[in-house]
This record gives sequence, structure tokens and C-alpha cells, in this order.
Amino acid sequence: MAEGLLAGFGLGSEAMGPQPERTGWAAEEEPAPLQKALFQDGDSCSDSSGDGRPGSRLPSFVLQGKTSFPELFQTGHLLFYERFAAYQDYILADCKASEVREFTAEFLEKVLEPCGWRAVWHTNVFEVLVEVTDVDFGALKAVVRLVEPCLCESPLSTFTPECVRELLDLKAWRLPLQELWVAFDSSGALDQTALAVEHVRFFYEHIWRSWDEEEEDEYDYFVRCVEPRLRLHYDILEDRVPSGLVADYRGLLAQCEEIYGDFLSLRSSLSACDSDSEQGNLSMVEGLKLYSEMEQLKQKLKLIENPLLRYVFGYQKNSNIQAKGARPHGQKVTHVVASTLTAGLLGSLLRDRLCREPQEEEAEIQFHRDLLSAVGACYEGDTVIVCPGHYVVHGPFALADSIELEGFGLPDDIVIEQRGKGDTFVDCTGADVRIANIKFVQHDAVEGILIIHRGRTAVENCVLQCETTGVTVRTSAEFLMKTSDLYGAKGAGVEIYPGSTCTLSDSGIHHCKEGILIKDFLDEHYDLPKISMVNNIIHNNEGYGVVLVKPTIFSDLQESAPGGAGENKALEPQTSGEGDAAGRADLEELMECAAGRAGPGARPGPSEPVEGNLEILSELVAASTRKGRMERKRLSKLGITQADDSLMSQDMFVRIVGNQFKWNGKGSFGTFLF
Repeated sequence: MAEGLLAGFGLGSEAMGPQPERTGWAAEEEPAPLQKALFQDGDSCSDSSGDGRPGSRLPSFVLQGKTSFPELFQTGHLLFYERFAAYQDYILADCKASEVREFTAEFLEKVLEPCGWRAVWHTNVFEVLVEVTDVDFGALKAVVRLVEPCLCESPLSTFTPECVRELLDLKAWRLPLQELWVAFDSSGALDQTALAVEHVRFFYEHIWRSWDEEEEDEYDYFVRCVEPRLRLHYDILEDRVPSGLVADYRGLLAQCEEIYGDFLSLRSSLSACDSDSEQGNLSMVEGLKLYSEMEQLKQKLKLIENPLLRYVFGYQKNSNIQAKGARPHGQKVTHVVASTLTAGLLGSLLRDRLCREPQEEEAEIQFHRDLLSAVGACYEGDTVIVCPGHYVVHGPFALADSIELEGFGLPDDIVIEQRGKGDTFVDCTGADVRIANIKFVQHDAVEGILIIHRGRTAVENCVLQCETTGVTVRTSAEFLMKTSDLYGAKGAGVEIYPGSTCTLSDSGIHHCKEGILIKDFLDEHYDLPKISMVNNIIHNNEGYGVVLVKPTIFSDLQESAPGGAGENKALEPQTSGEGDAAGRADLEELMECAAGRAGPGARPGPSEPVEGNLEILSELVAASTRKGRMERKRLSKLGITQADDSLMSQDMFVRIVGNQFKWNGKGSFGTFLF
């Protein structure tokens, strides 16, 4: 039986005969042998003495310290697909959350040696060498005894072998498997045991949440919880998640664990007291409050764990870049950046850019070879002129003051390329920033190519070659893109946050996951965005040309509220005659207003593709109308009965005309419900 299991997991003896080369715990259709390729190179281990030995196919390492512990199996650096296959094919399969322990115990019974192996009991305070004499599979614990002579290491001088024995007595000499690190055995007999313990340890440290059993007990626990959390863990390890988002996730996780602990304590106290008493009623109210807070935190965690939604909704990153302001005497400086400055180039600069007017002859000019040093030397009102060349930058590119960054030539001749891993490429926080005639090339980033946190940023005649998302326009920021080209984003080409202003004209957005993504603004805490799109070409995007994010929960709440069905229909703008006359009149008036702002010269001719423009315009104006009605309803509940309709109708300045939508995978416009 044992030999059969060893063979099934690829850890059997040579008597099994030669096997085809495979990696991982399982192939797509049948269990596969475990080859050396299952692990990373032995060089990544602190001690790779296990490599190359006959028998064991796992590397080993030695604990650093004064105590001479035996070598231990190195199993902590398995690849994503190896853990994925182990949990999906061998351990969890299609179990419910409530069945995780049962399925894990069944797996361990098949592969874990029941006794006769040594391990280091590892905690945050000490390490102790023990020997396993039995395994309680149902409790996921090992029955142990101390190895003589006792090997123990701790930074606390007061921690002695007697303390270890007292602690083991309190634990009835039973230790959680995830706290054991299996001692290395070169014969290979304990390879499966080491891997099994590693999978249990990793699962309960990084995947399992204490509230999982109280979630909907469906059969898709692996799909709902294990896979997204596992992917997020490896995305973080491989620097594919912004550091700010990682901090947010860990903070939310700690906060949710704390609230869940308080909730359990309160629930226990409720079961011990009279629910009809005043104290019981107060505890019930407090419990409902804690439950509501916990559900909100869990929802935020799920958004971050989902590889799509974490970029759809993003996070509010606070930029700490400080602006210098103007120089003491108000003078302005022109900074010239050139990798090589020839006499001909200098003459062209003086003639065409630096001395076009007589008064400019007295202007101060500073020359730089490094682009970041030039930007770092800028004050309010300065200009940076970038000469033709290929400039490589490492790290963030921050524009905190109102400056102009202008290429001297065509965009393809002035290339700024980011290399090295980093969160952002270009961060804009200046009140009035202008960027022109430059090509930006992004590599190995985890955030967008350009993020406007606040202020106004104008991009003219530029090329943006993206790596992750494209341009992000944060709340209260303003972005203008004119005669530019944006492509290659794995997310949206342009992300528009609530309360922002975005103007796109005569530009191209193509070969992105989505063309333009307008984030949810229906929440009462958000302001409407102001959007203008004129004569753009949005094509060859994988999804939609334009996507509007809308909450499904909002509609559910509307329908469940008193009189919700009727009110929800009233809020829902209709164009087919089903809505009331007032709703149609408001919508038509806003449509005419939005289209009329473009002026006669901007209206598309009969041969132009107007269908996408009208569809987007109709949906955005309808959402704006709905937002206005929600706001009026909220104000009326506060006792403010007269809302300024004309003001609300102007909140969302929509101008969408003359755009062309071609060859987008899902069409010109769509909605993303969450």
C-alpha cells in the first residue's frame, strides 16, 4: 500500500522503472511523478546539500543558530502550479468549507508516515527537536516526545528544557502539524511526509480564514476561496500587486480577524444570558453592528483577492510627493535634457525653442544628462525640454509642481523607458502639468503608466505604451489627452474615477483589456465625473470600448426597500415608453444639452459611426439622472424639499461625439455589474 502511494506521487523506488519527464503533483489527467523540476534551483536554499543525493528529491537546509539541529527538508518555495495542483487534485477537490478538515485528514492518512520521524517544533519563541510517535489525523496533530539529549534554542535565556516539558505537558504532548519542520532523510522515505506537512502549514497560514466555515457552504470552496487567495499570494511574491494595495489587504485582513474575534465572544455571551433582558438586547444590537462591519470588510477582501476586480476598483493611493512651489524671486528656469548635445542641436534649440522672443535671451537655462535630475530641479513654472534620445529611468517619475515636460521633436524620437520593478511610472500631483511630444514605454510595473492624483494634467501628441493599466484619473483630478496614442494596457486604457474630469480628443486607445473604464459613482458619497470624448478612435480592445461600472447591490436594495419596486422603476430611465413622462423629459433634455455642447462643427456626419456615441451618451446621462434623483430623495429625507434641478443637471458634463469604435471584442459599450 505504501509503495503504491509512493509511486502514485512519483516518490517511489527505482523499481517503478523510467518515467516520462513531468512536473508538479499532478498532470491534467492523472497523477504525475515528482521530478526535480518541482522545485526551484537548489541555489535558492541556504544549504543545498540534499541536491544530487540518491533517494530524496527534495533539497535541505540547516537552521542558523548555536544549536546543531539536523538538516531539514526545504519545502517553503514551491511554485504556484505545484500548490494549485496539490490542493485541487489531492487534498480539497470539490469539498465544502465545513469539510476541509475532513478532506485534509483523509489525504494525510494516505501519505503521512504515522510515526518514527523527527521534526523541529518551530514557534516565534523557540525551536525544539522532537520525535513523532503517532498522528491524530482528525485533529491534524502529532503526538511527540523529546529527543534525548534535548536540543532547544531560544533567544530567551530563561527558556530551559524544563520549560519545554511543562509546555508539552499542557499540550498533552500533541502539536499542530503546521508547527513541525520535518528532519531531512536522504533515503527519500520521508519526502511525501515533508510535502504533506508543508501543504497543511501553507494552507492554514495563507489560505484559510477563521470565518470560512460560516460562509455559504457550497461545494466550490476551492474555486471561491482557495484559488483566488493562492493567486494573490504569488502575485504579491512576484511583485505584481502595488505595495499600497498589499498594505491595504493586510490591514483589512487583520481588522476583519479582530472584529470576528469580538463577534464570536459576543455571540458566546449572548448564548449564556437571557435574550429578552435589556443587556441581551444591547448585545444583540452590538452583534448586528459587528456582523455588518465584518461583512463589509470581507467584501473588500474578496475584491482584492479577485485578479480582475482588484484592478477594476483599485485603491485610493495617497501620494506623498511635496511640491516646491515658486522660487523666492519668482524666476523660471528652462531645463534642457540631452544625452549628447551637438552644436547643430544647440543651434536648433536656440532658434526654434529657447530664443524665439527677444526677452527670452535673458532666461536662465540649465543643462542635464539625466532626466530625473532635471525634473527634480524644477520649481513652479519651469520647463523641461527633452532632446531626441532614449532615456531609461528607474523608479517613479514624479511631477509635483506645475511644469511643462516637452519633447523637442517627434514622440518616436524622444523615448522615456521605465526599467526595473516599481509601483508607478509617472505620478502627477501638480496643479497644472503639461506633457507633450514624448513616448513613454513601461516595463515590469504593477500600476498604470500615468496616475493623476490631483490637479490638472494635459498630455498632447504623446505615445503611451502601457504594461499594466493605462492612465488613472483619480477623484478631483483633471486629465486632458489630445492627439495621442495609448495601447497595450492589460487593464483599462483610461480609468475615470468619480468626481474627476476627463477630456479625450483626437486620440487613439487600442489593444487594451478595456478601452475606457468609468468607475461606479452612484454611491451618495461620490460626485459625478465630467467626461468629454470627441473624435477619438477606440479599437481592437479585448473587451468593450467603454465600460461603466455599476453596483447590482444597489438595485437589490432599491427593490427591497418600502415601495422599492415602484421607486426603482421611477429611478430607472426608459426610452421605450415604459417610464413616466417626467423621467423621459429629463433624460431627453440632458441628452440635448450634452450633444449641444459640442457645437455644430463637432457633430458627426451621416456616414460616421454614431451608434456607439449615442449608446454611451444615453447610458451616462441616464446614470447621471438617476444619481440626481437619488440625491434629491436623500435631501428630502433630511428635510430639504427644494433641490436645484438645474444645478444637478449640469453636474455631469457629458460630451461624446464623433468617436469611432471598431473591432472591440465585446462591442462599443457595456456595463460591469458588481
